[in-house]
Formats: sequence, C-alpha cells, structure tokens
Amino acid sequence: MLRRTDDAGFWDRIAPKYANDTIRDMAGYERTLDQTRQWLGRSDTVLELGCGTGTTALRLAPHVHQLLATDLSSGMVAIAREKAAAQQCTNAQFMTAMPETPASPKGNFDAVLAFNLLHLVRDRAAMVGQVHESLKPGGLFISKTPCLAEMNPLIRLAVPVAQWLGKAPHVAFFNAVALEDEMVSAGFTILERGRHGSGRKDARIFLVARKAGGQPSESRP
Repeated sequence: MLRRTDDAGFWDRIAPKYANDTIRDMAGYERTLDQTRQWLGRSDTVLELGCGTGTTALRLAPHVHQLLATDLSSGMVAIAREKAAAQQCTNAQFMTAMPETPASPKGNFDAVLAFNLLHLVRDRAAMVGQVHESLKPGGLFISKTPCLAEMNPLIRLAVPVAQWLGKAPHVAFFNAVALEDEMVSAGFTILERGRHGSGRKDARIFLVARKAGGQPSESRP
C-alpha cells in the first residue's frame, strides 16, 4: 500500500498524463461548473483544494475576485502555473500544500472548493474541520466527490491490488449519506445536493454546504 509520504510522489509521476487526459463526461463536468458559478460572487476570495493541473480553477477564476488553488503534488502545481501563464490569468495563484494544512489565516475565504478530492484524503475529518475554519462566517464549502461505496463492489478488490502495484493512491470508501453527516458534524448546513453525471447512475455527489453566521453576499444565493 502507498504510505502517506508516497501520495505526492504518485501524483507527481502521473501529472503529465493527467494533464493530457480528456474529461470522460464533459457534459456532467460543465453542469458542475455552471452550478458552482451560481454560488460564487464576483467579489469572492476562493480556495480550491486538490486543484490538480488547474483546469477547474482557471475556468472559475474569471468569475471571482481572487482564487488560491493548492495541491499536494508539486508536479501538478507546476503544470497549473504554466497553464495560468499561457492563459494570462492574473487572479489565480497555485501553491503546493496538503489539503489538511491551513492555506492562509483562519476565516479568510468566502468559498472553499474540493472536486474529486475527499475520497483521496487520509484524514477527511481533519480536512473538513480545516475547511470550516478557513471560511468566513456564512462561507460556502462546495464539493463533488465519488462515493466509492455506491459503486461496483469489485472496486474494493481491485483498488488494493492497484495500490500494491503502485498504480493507485490512497482511497476511502463511503456513501453520500456518510459524507453529508461528516459535514454536518463539522458545523455545516447542507444547502444543495445533486448528481450531474450524464449516465443513468452517478456515484459523484455534488454538495453545497454553508458555515453558520454572516450574511450571503448580494451576488450569491
């Protein structure tokens, strides 16, 4: 099995291929982007955790004031910075950081984003708690997560083999109900849940959760 110290190395190794991979369900991806934009405001300061090579961050950056995107893989972040420079995106910054590690002082962000990340985090409770602390009162936690416990049971057999071969990182198995419960326990209120996939069944849950306190800005719901 991959150790904690190996996770970043795994993503570093596959970063070039990851950057060139096509999105399998582009329509579903666009639905997620559209819905996310509905919750963001032009004056918002936003943090994205697990940004990968920056594709989503660069799509959302024009719709917010400032976007900080982090990833544990320096290889992924390097590619994201190259893409940002090529697109002349000046309000998105990319840095290497663990998702459980504070990216800035507490209460600094209007929204925190985590797409295709929560199932990969070793200490998910710590990360969700850190997200809560990172948000301003009334801030939003927007996520989309593959719930592997809702998928084919054979995945439970395949994943350990792939990890033993060094071809898969750490992954956690849980369902959407368990994930929502964790967010509520951390102090969030669920505002929206959805499934944006184009197929008949989508194991990826899209959640919008709000931290208590404060007032939503005029530019968001």
